[in-house]
Amino acid sequence: MTEQSNPSHFFAYMARMKLINRWPLMRNTQLENVQEHSLQVAMIAHALAIVRNEYFDGDLDAERIATLAIFHDASEVLTGDLPNPVKYFNAEIAKEYKKIETVAEEKLVGLLPERLQKYYQPLVCSEHHNKEEYKIVKAADILSAYFKTIEELNAGNHEFSRAQQRLKETLAELNMPEIEFFLNLFEPGFSLSLDAITE
Repeated sequence: MTEQSNPSHFFAYMARMKLINRWPLMRNTQLENVQEHSLQVAMIAHALAIVRNEYFDGDLDAERIATLAIFHDASEVLTGDLPNPVKYFNAEIAKEYKKIETVAEEKLVGLLPERLQKYYQPLVCSEHHNKEEYKIVKAADILSAYFKTIEELNAGNHEFSRAQQRLKETLAELNMPEIEFFLNLFEPGFSLSLDAITE
């Protein structure tokens, strides 16, 4: 059997991203899955990279960063989405969970034909991420979660109040001018009705 004819289950796993719900243990007015979240993170990360380049003398590859964002939670098809209070309960648990994520990332890439692995390893495996690019993806990840809290609070779900405050603080701690720019420009629309944003 040639390498091309050996079946790979990589994209069968990727297709299961839509089956992993985010925000476990929290009441949601609208469920959000990892696939939906990854698309939003990719769009935000792409925009953050462009804002960095246009307004803050950056030299980032926005398209590459968007692709990196698409795969940023890929390992969750094997690990699930562990609730943050559990994942970050203490430093030891966080460290051990990171090891589990690393094994899951390597397993996923290992499903691909050897000649394709070099293309996906930098996207899926956190140990191979470009730190500057991934910083943008991480910021987009937090922004996506923050916008989710706005949507839930606007729907009257106060379960997300503390999460919103924590995410605001995290965004401020990143101290990235492109985040402030993005929020000033785009955040207001997330609190408006469909009628309001179409006027």
